[in-house]
Amino acid sequence: MSTGTTDQKPAVLFVCVHNAGRSQMAAGFLRAIAGDRIDVFSAGSEPADQVNQVAVAAMHEVDVDIVGQTPAILTTDAVRNADVVVTMGCGDACPVFPGKRYEDWELSDPAGLPLEDVRPIRDDIRGRVERLVTTRV
Repeated sequence: MSTGTTDQKPAVLFVCVHNAGRSQMAAGFLRAIAGDRIDVFSAGSEPADQVNQVAVAAMHEVDVDIVGQTPAILTTDAVRNADVVVTMGCGDACPVFPGKRYEDWELSDPAGLPLEDVRPIRDDIRGRVERLVTTRV
């Protein structure tokens, strides 16, 4: 379905179980790196009440603000509207549509971990997001 524009931005959806740590950090990095060139979304199969505060602190250390983000429920429409879907441990909860680019990133869950253990996860996510951008989302 065409929106009538010829320069439609690509859309990336990051999905994890609680949409409180990994997917929020990935979305924060992509927003910081790509600016308004890419539409960035995140969701969870079982969203938490709030973003993981240790993830917020870890991102603050690298000057990426995810304070105002809120975990969201994964919907079929969110997947349908994305060009790239990056899953992070959500298993079979993510619906699959033909023609979408899917990536599954195996990352440790930062839930309940201290800041010093979340930093390597954050840095891994940053590297993966940078590679994602260079592969022409």
